[in-house]
Amino acid sequence: MERDSISSLYHNTMNRILLSSIFTFMLITGTIKAGEHTQYVNPFIGTGAVHGSLSGNNYPGATVPFGMIQLSPDTREAPDWAQASGYDYNDQTIYGFSHTRLSGTGASDLIDLLLLPTSEGRTSSNFSHTAEKAQPGYYQVMLADEGINAELTATTRTGIHRYSYPNGKEAQLIIDLDHSANKGSWNRRIINSQIRIVNDHAIEGYRIITGWAKLRKVYFYIEFSSPILSSSLRDGDRQYENTPVINGSNLHAMLRFGKLNEKPLICKVALSPVSTDNAQLNLKQEASHWDFNQYTTNADRLWEKELEKINIQGTDLQKTIFYTALYHTLIQPNTISDVNGEYMAADYTTRQLSANEIHYTTFSLWDTFRGAHPLYTLLNADRVTDFVKSMIRQYEYYGYLPVWQLWGQDNYCMIGNHSIPVIVDAILKGIPGIDIEKAYEAVYNSSVISHPNSPFEVWEKYGYMPENIQTQSVSITLEQAFDDWCVAQLAKKLGKNNDHERFMKRSAFYRNLFNPETGFFQSKNDKGEWIEPFDPYKYGANGGYPFTEGNAWQYFWYVPQNIPDLITLTGGNKAFTTKLDTFFTVNHQSGELNDNASGFVGQYAHGNEPSHHVAYLYTCAGEPWKTQKYVAHIMNNLYNDTSSGYAGNDDCGEMSAWYIFGALGFYPVNPASGEYIIGTPMLEKATIHLPDGKTFAIKAPRKKGNEIYIRSIKLNGKKYTKNYITHQDILNGGTLEFVMSATPQK
Repeated sequence: MERDSISSLYHNTMNRILLSSIFTFMLITGTIKAGEHTQYVNPFIGTGAVHGSLSGNNYPGATVPFGMIQLSPDTREAPDWAQASGYDYNDQTIYGFSHTRLSGTGASDLIDLLLLPTSEGRTSSNFSHTAEKAQPGYYQVMLADEGINAELTATTRTGIHRYSYPNGKEAQLIIDLDHSANKGSWNRRIINSQIRIVNDHAIEGYRIITGWAKLRKVYFYIEFSSPILSSSLRDGDRQYENTPVINGSNLHAMLRFGKLNEKPLICKVALSPVSTDNAQLNLKQEASHWDFNQYTTNADRLWEKELEKINIQGTDLQKTIFYTALYHTLIQPNTISDVNGEYMAADYTTRQLSANEIHYTTFSLWDTFRGAHPLYTLLNADRVTDFVKSMIRQYEYYGYLPVWQLWGQDNYCMIGNHSIPVIVDAILKGIPGIDIEKAYEAVYNSSVISHPNSPFEVWEKYGYMPENIQTQSVSITLEQAFDDWCVAQLAKKLGKNNDHERFMKRSAFYRNLFNPETGFFQSKNDKGEWIEPFDPYKYGANGGYPFTEGNAWQYFWYVPQNIPDLITLTGGNKAFTTKLDTFFTVNHQSGELNDNASGFVGQYAHGNEPSHHVAYLYTCAGEPWKTQKYVAHIMNNLYNDTSSGYAGNDDCGEMSAWYIFGALGFYPVNPASGEYIIGTPMLEKATIHLPDGKTFAIKAPRKKGNEIYIRSIKLNGKKYTKNYITHQDILNGGTLEFVMSATPQK
């Protein structure tokens, strides 16, 4: 044949295959319907940056609320910091679908157990967003190189794949146990792994991998809807045909199912941190049937049940951003216990839960203690009990509470001891089922037993962290002082007066680093000398500088436990609001920005958490109209419904939680106080459905979109003049009514 004829035949054949696959895809996906609230969720928001910005680091794949499984495509061979979730909307290649990942973080880990369908042995495929779809609990993409349609859904502990191969093509499946986040980060390496063919419909195995989370054990059990006709197992360069088991540190499997004649291949993949037996048990209990569409329907129902806890009235754009943000907050913390209640404890032993308990992990606490965990106390109080118990279990087997916990292990990322405000807040809000004395033991000992970034003997000796002894000293001093205030509040509740006095004293240690000459918190050495030179605009990262992922301007405002005292240190309300004015308007930079600094309004950096409460501080100093101005600006300009929808990393839902609170009209500036500072509501109406059947409605009717200023407030029909609302006010139920205006009410 002539070359042109060969080319024409090839393209005609490929077009027929692609058209056949698309037709099959249309038949299969026609029944995938979203619910009343899930229809507004766009999982592609926050999945890819534009113009060099941060985007969110989210992923579009299938998961259920707080699930163990996060089944999503990986668009990089070795995802790293810039693609921490494994997916980047700007990429055009898919390397397969792995079952665990992080949502919105600044560092990558997990990325376990990659599957990729193929007919020709390809290890990747091009794809197009025009042939890609995602909604809560469901993801679909056409793998363009071979015309294979891939669909994903999930239960709590099981991922379900449906692969539709072109008619007449061999159905093959690659399983890759070597695929992971970048092995150049965190000394990541695979210690050992195994693939075992159980029978012609099932395989099982495990891998032990170390990285950001140390020595993770991931066990799996997979069932297939069609029999395995032949297999190739490979460890690096060693390959074996039709062998039942292989062990090593670089394992791959090629499974062949023959021609399925338009029948899809369904794969049910269950995980466990404990054993392959538990993985099989997880599958049997959660994924016993082969009806893929029923799994997607069930996943949608689980999401609908969570999202319907807040009903909102607004534009479609507002609903999309709001419900996607709510969706993102509910992806984690993640279930890490099996259906039989077993879990791997922090000391690597297998432990057993009491009946009806769940053990959780993925506690990005430096981020989520600020907004996400207070949101959970409103919407997911039943889960908060298990969140707290999970943290206390780490204390029992490890010696202190989580700092940043992943797959049941602490990676010590970031600073502070922010399990403490989460636990104290839950107890002070009356969340049931928590052993308060055990909780106090945990928060107390985690505040006196030294551990990385928390040398408490230094803390109490000097009354601050000296930079030459403990780097990131100013940020740690400010954040630890808040944690100590939280310990003091729990001590007070329990009548432990000496402890209350001790920790209240420690909660004021921030004063020891305030320099009245510069008007900033500055670092000192162990001799009590200011460390020079000092530049309030200069950024630090995660060590080697007094400030963590920020500068002195951004950290100046972090005294949420005693804002009146911070105002006094600044020189009173007028001086305080004048300094805030400068903060939100001055654009000066010194040297390089930190990688997490983004979403700027002056020095305010909405893309990272230290700034998140600052706009609300105007209200605390008597100028609430400026809070209203800047909160509205941030919501209207730093969130959108594109792949670059967030101004920075979503950080396990914290950026999303900020938007939820902002849209409702208030924010937990002190996240353990039980008080929410009033900002500006952005919705016509929002109704929170509380666990006991009560509702709390927020009404803010407006004629024009520029009516962002509050003219007056009523709570349950009575004039309301406080600048905050309490958690108990919300739990009591009722209606908070705002009269809005286009001009400030000064």
